Amino acid sequence: MKRKDQRAALLILALVAMVGAVLLAMSGLKDRAAYFYAPGDLKAGQVPQGAVRIGGMVEKGSLQRAADGVTIAFTVRDESPNRIRVRYKGIVPDLFKEGSGVVAEGSFGPDGLFAASEILAKHDENYMPPRLDAKKGEHKSESLAK
Repeated sequence: MKRKDQRAALLILALVAMVGAVLLAMSGLKDRAAYFYAPGDLKAGQVPQGAVRIGGMVEKGSLQRAADGVTIAFTVRDESPNRIRVRYKGIVPDLFKEGSGVVAEGSFGPDGLFAASEILAKHDENYMPPRLDAKKGEHKSESLAK
């Protein structure tokens, strides 16, 4: 085999190996992708079984805290008229509040209530973490609108 033919064969072999690796990775990750269902994606009575993720905005005025201090109930909404009632027991992220984005992982009960096992708060592109005041050792919040 000539040197030119060897390089061509090696290049073709490398390309085939790369395509194979990408296809193998994609097939392995297809079930683990971080997609979520929005309320508009779920039609009445057609809820997915097993562990799923739902996402949307926490509806204003829907957040209710139980007396135990760790159980909350709220409604997730999107642009559609559909809403999803969610119950979660645990500590919520600092960014979690009414009107903010949320992704909840859990499962639907027989009554249509979503029992969340994990809550992920989403922030917008203008998020700024609190600034640490070096002199006093305290956190200070800064507003972007001055």
